[in-house]
Amino acid sequence: MMNPKEQEEFYVGYLAKAPRGIGAIVRRAAIVLLVIAMMAAIVLVFGQHRFAASFFDSGHLYVRETRGEVVVDGRPSVINHSEYSHVREFEGVLREWPIPALVVEQRSFALVAEGKHGARALVAELDGKAAKLRGTLIHRDATEMIEVTPGSIQTANQNAALPVASEDLGRQTLAGEIVDSKCYLGVMNPGHTKPHRECASLCIRGGIPPLFVVKDADGRSVNLWLVSEKGEPVNQQVLDFVAEPIEITGQIKRQGDQLYLYANPQSIRR
Repeated sequence: MMNPKEQEEFYVGYLAKAPRGIGAIVRRAAIVLLVIAMMAAIVLVFGQHRFAASFFDSGHLYVRETRGEVVVDGRPSVINHSEYSHVREFEGVLREWPIPALVVEQRSFALVAEGKHGARALVAELDGKAAKLRGTLIHRDATEMIEVTPGSIQTANQNAALPVASEDLGRQTLAGEIVDSKCYLGVMNPGHTKPHRECASLCIRGGIPPLFVVKDADGRSVNLWLVSEKGEPVNQQVLDFVAEPIEITGQIKRQGDQLYLYANPQSIRR
C-alpha cells in the first residue's frame, strides 16, 4: 500500500522531472528491463548453432607448390588464404561415374560447373583420362569439391588407372536430409534445411549431385553421394524430398575417401 506522499504525486508530461516516488519506480523498472534484455541477448548468442567448417576456397587447404602453381596433392602442406573465388590448378584422373570427379591419388574431388550447374557435360566420355583443370575449391570437413573454370580441362591422350579402392559396406536404411552438395559444402552457410530448400532444388535440378547427410552414432554428420542403384543421377527424382527429414534404403559403398548410397528413389520415405 502506498504512503500518503506517494498517493499525492502526479506526473505532468511537460515538466522536466517526474516526482521523486514515480521517478524511483521508473528507474527500478528500467534497470530490471535492461538486465532482462542483456540476459536474453546472451542466451540467444550462446544458443545459436555454430556455422559449419565449410569453405568456398577459404580456410586451410592441403596443397603444394609446383613450378609456381598450386597443385592439390595427397601429402598435406598447409597454406592459409582467405580470398574469395581464388582459381587454382588441379591435376589428377577424371571420373564420369557415379558423379563427375577428379581423383588425386586416394582423394576424390567432386566437380561442378559455375552457377547452379553440374559438370556432367564437362567430363562426358573422359572417364579415366589424366587431366589438368583450373577451378575454385569448395570443402566441408573431408568432403571436397571443385567449381571448374569453363574451358580449363586439358586431358592427356592415354587413359590412366583410377587408384581408388572400392568397398561394399552393405545394405542399410538411413535417416537424414538430401541437400545440394555445392551450397552445403561451402558456397552457402548454412546450406541446408527448409530455409534453403528453394535454392537447393534449383541447384539439384541444374545437375549438381545431391548429397545425403546423416548422423552417425556419435552425432557427427556423415555425407553420402546419392545415386541410383545403377550409379546414375537421381536429381529429378529426389526434388520433392529435398531439405526434408527422410529415410532411404540402399547399398552403401566406399570408393577412395568418399561414401556413396546406391538407392532406388522409390525407397525414399518421409
